[in-house]
Amino acid sequence: MTDRTRLSDEELERYARHIVLPEIGGAGQQKLKRARVLVLGAGGLGAPVLQYLAAAGVGTLGIVDHDTVSLSNLQRQVIHSAETIGTLKTRSAREAIGRLNPHVNVEGHELRLDAGNAEALVAQYDLAIDGSDNFEARYALADACAATEKPLVTAAVGRFDGTITVLKPFALDKDGARLPSFRDLFPEAPPAGLVPSCAEAGIVGALTGVMGALEAMEAIKLITGTGDPLLGRLLIYDALSARFETIRYRPH
Repeated sequence: MTDRTRLSDEELERYARHIVLPEIGGAGQQKLKRARVLVLGAGGLGAPVLQYLAAAGVGTLGIVDHDTVSLSNLQRQVIHSAETIGTLKTRSAREAIGRLNPHVNVEGHELRLDAGNAEALVAQYDLAIDGSDNFEARYALADACAATEKPLVTAAVGRFDGTITVLKPFALDKDGARLPSFRDLFPEAPPAGLVPSCAEAGIVGALTGVMGALEAMEAIKLITGTGDPLLGRLLIYDALSARFETIRYRPH
């Protein structure tokens, strides 16, 4: 692993388009290099998240996924390939990231995230990104991030629609009010079987690319301290009409 503070000549050239941005610059690139980001899921959302954060120079990426690559994944999970079918997704993603950017350290966690293990895992990272496909893991990650005071970028997709928001319920907004939590937005998971899986309902592969790229963008903003993250705002994307809408939500 390379030095966590100094940018080498090769890195200065690699990240030159970031460094010339006043909002990021050399200091922001060093923050990216020092950052430790946990990504839940190396699937449809997690694939573009991992690719763009690796390309951006995030120093350490933790990947939580217990599944293996299957042929039906390849329609949207673009970090994997036909050659990695049957391989653990953490291993396949690690190899792809290594080809993209050897300066990134990858930590694989081959497990199913739940309320029992989430908090200890999240505590090892600076922020987390939700690319999960089940409600148990989604709520476990959100609760763990709130308990350990780690920012969370969370998105969801279905068929032709996506949503994304950023959560810091341990912090205050500019007016001194507590920022909302995941449970303020979604108080409880829907009953089992109510929401069909993507295998049942279908999903456009490119949609996960759109939403995963937005998750990576929000993470870069949080790490570098630039811009206005989606705190207290839910961004909704309707791919069929090519329309974005934003709704605000508050703590209950």
